[in-house]
Amino acid sequence: MERYKISLAGREKISLVVVAIVILLLVVGLVKLQLIDHSEFLEKSESNRIRVVPITPRRGVVYDREGKVLIDNRPSYTVSVVPAEEVKGKTLPNLGQVISLDTLEIRKRIKKNMVSRYQPAPVKKDIPFDVVAILEEQNRIFPGISYQMERVRQYPVELGCEAFSGYVGEVSEEQLGKNKMYNYRLGSMIGKEGLEKYYDNLLRGNEGTAYIEVSASGQILGPYEGRKKIEAVPGSDLTLTIDLDLQRTGVEAIDTFCCGAIVALDPRSGEVLAMLSYPNYDANIFSSVIPESLWLEISSDSTHPLLNRPLNGLYPPGSTTKLLTVGAGLEEGLINENTTFKPCLGGMQFGNRFFRCWYAGGHGRLTAVHAIEQSCDVYMYQLGLKLGVDVMSRYFDLCGFGRTTGIDLPNEYAGLNPNSEYYDKRYGVNKWTQALALNNAIGQGEILVTPLQLAQFYCGLANGGVVYRPHIVKKISKSSGEQISVSPVMSFKLPFSERTLELLKEGLRLVVEGERGTARGLHNKYYAVGGKTGTAQNPHGEDHSWFVGVAPLDNPEIVVCAIVENAGHGSEVAAPLVGKVIRTYMDKKTRRENLARVADGGDR
Repeated sequence: MERYKISLAGREKISLVVVAIVILLLVVGLVKLQLIDHSEFLEKSESNRIRVVPITPRRGVVYDREGKVLIDNRPSYTVSVVPAEEVKGKTLPNLGQVISLDTLEIRKRIKKNMVSRYQPAPVKKDIPFDVVAILEEQNRIFPGISYQMERVRQYPVELGCEAFSGYVGEVSEEQLGKNKMYNYRLGSMIGKEGLEKYYDNLLRGNEGTAYIEVSASGQILGPYEGRKKIEAVPGSDLTLTIDLDLQRTGVEAIDTFCCGAIVALDPRSGEVLAMLSYPNYDANIFSSVIPESLWLEISSDSTHPLLNRPLNGLYPPGSTTKLLTVGAGLEEGLINENTTFKPCLGGMQFGNRFFRCWYAGGHGRLTAVHAIEQSCDVYMYQLGLKLGVDVMSRYFDLCGFGRTTGIDLPNEYAGLNPNSEYYDKRYGVNKWTQALALNNAIGQGEILVTPLQLAQFYCGLANGGVVYRPHIVKKISKSSGEQISVSPVMSFKLPFSERTLELLKEGLRLVVEGERGTARGLHNKYYAVGGKTGTAQNPHGEDHSWFVGVAPLDNPEIVVCAIVENAGHGSEVAAPLVGKVIRTYMDKKTRRENLARVADGGDR
């Protein structure tokens, strides 16, 4: 009996210890929950009832030099799903019916764009307003669904602005990893090409944040007062150097041909007055999800509408660089203004090959400026032999070829400026001849340039040898009200003396005004135009048509370069296009001067 009492007492003690331990554990657990883990669980609780909504800032508006809107924003709605609030078998099937997507596709998009189960994951952009009305009126059958108004980029159609505007698109996962410092998130719209990419940090602004309180069923209760809303900071506006009237004239002039490019620069500052690549594409399609069929259609188009020809089109310059050949000969002392060579009889024999002149009848005996006027190949062949490959290459480099111009646009190509080292690698040491110098002297062979590079070179010829870096932004207007003007920057000087430049400019004049000039069709009684034609051989088809024009020649204000692919002689195709752009510029100038005279007369 005594043993039984002792055993019972021991059990009671053990029970009390167990109870005490349980109570202690409960107390410790409560302390941990209430004190130690309070912040963590409070945050989770808040997440369940607070929806974090990013506020997309207004992307900067882009204007032309006269204040006309080029790139603007339009309102657009994006529908999203909050994964934590989704009701299986209800949310996605109901949503799919109104946005024309199956549940599997919606699920894929949620997974791709989900940052947190408690934050909206975008599933479709640019939904019609009638869909928004359905989501709003029948919100009880769409638990976990939200929509947000955003601004979508609006680009001008059929103005060829894509060559400099580029476009915006959703940030990729690769870009997210590379650009963590820019606070990108899945779904952010960033510049992908053109000035949209180059000036993205200015145009994009700073994203804001709103906090919305929701019920357990996902119903929006209103703004959450516990956290202060962070306002978005609008992006900066840009005023470009582009003249929309010149841009429009360029498109109208070139759209009867298959492919080509036009670049117009102000030689006094490097300002880009017009830039277009043809055929172009509609940049607006990149503002939302592009159907795969449409992307395949554009990317496989044989005319390459996605190729930015002014910056990335690589072409042999043809006769347009004969002025460089003559300039190099004058500077090297190999010729002077009166030097003549063997007469042109329609071609020239070199080794076992006959190098033809474009004019089979022959040009006879010419001086340098008249060789430019009539674009005589035989004169250039003989001069090219005297110069040689490496001297020619050095002058091409000093004139800006074989390297980028530094324009404020991304992905510019440098072109190709071959020298003996290049030929040794391509053909082998001692396995090529000086016959290559004949091709280089007339802008053929391996030499490749972009239309922008060629326009830049002629700016130097027009501007006394001084070359300004091409630029497309004239002024930056920040949301704070600060205005930043972009000043011209001298890039380099042509390697030609004042006398050489005078002779080359005379050659430009004779091309248009000379009795045998190759672009006499541009001669007019109102203003002087100079320029140079070019017909570049193309191994893939018909010859390319070049022309670079300068006006007014006595005090140049505009240089226009045009190339039309597979179109034939520069005098017949490219020159008239350039003439139309120059005419638009000069007509506008005349109207401005007339208005100024009227205003001055009124003041008096």
